[in-house]
Amino acid sequence: MFECGCISFLGTIAYVLLLIGGLNWGLVGAFDFNLVSFLFGDGTLISRIVYLLVGLSAVVSIFMVIAHYVKKSRM
Repeated sequence: MFECGCISFLGTIAYVLLLIGGLNWGLVGAFDFNLVSFLFGDGTLISRIVYLLVGLSAVVSIFMVIAHYVKKSRM
């Protein structure tokens, strides 16, 4: 996705976490089933950490997309 190894690794982690979050929200919308709460408990520390990591991955992804298009526009 990006040339720098650290960005690529960070981007991969963010992408995986966004997939997990997207699948979880899809399950909530389609079946009213929250997989994170089912696996880790409702409102537990670990479930809150999962939600926090998914949210942070979205923020990281936003900055990575902006950086990609800024770099692309300068070429």
